[in-house]
Amino acid sequence: MKKFDILNEIRENYLIAVVRGKGFEDTVKMIENIIEGGIRNIEITYTTPKASELIEHFATNSEACVGAGTVMSRETADEAIRRGAQYIVSPHFDKDVAALCNLNQIPYLPGCATATEVAEAMKAGVDVIKIFPGGVLGASFIKDIKGPMPHANLMPSGGVNKENMADWMENGAFAIGIGSALAKGYDGSNPGVVKENTEAFVATYQKALKGE
Repeated sequence: MKKFDILNEIRENYLIAVVRGKGFEDTVKMIENIIEGGIRNIEITYTTPKASELIEHFATNSEACVGAGTVMSRETADEAIRRGAQYIVSPHFDKDVAALCNLNQIPYLPGCATATEVAEAMKAGVDVIKIFPGGVLGASFIKDIKGPMPHANLMPSGGVNKENMADWMENGAFAIGIGSALAKGYDGSNPGVVKENTEAFVATYQKALKGE
């Protein structure tokens, strides 16, 4: 049941922080402030230096559900899983990565932008599909896909902001990925701004849940 436990945790926490840092210490500060700000799903991208080390560093943090992002190959996925990643995220769908994740009972969230890609990912055993780029496809894409494929679990990433978050939720997003907006105003010396940005997104999410 490991895979389903992780999926339930992602769903319960709902917001996923997509973290792209400039270095190890810099990224640690960002993630610590994101967690303090109220987002517990942490996607550490492989465009970040020492991403594997960062995954291992936070994998034992009971307050975080840590995944690996921008995973472009089976080899990178294997490395991330061995370092403790609880889920794998890619900008594209890769059947070899899907097979590896299924064997390890690890959720795979590949990026898809068409109905064909969504269907192919689902046939490969993918439980949650990343709608990418979300800013280009728009929130209505989820509703359009769920018409013919109602069992598809879809998560937008890219282009999500406080102004359109409620639209994604209303259209049935399984979870929501938030990227650069969390680091807005951060210059390496003021990590507190990351916490403030995170708190603002959490507050917007909570309001949307109440229908405000």
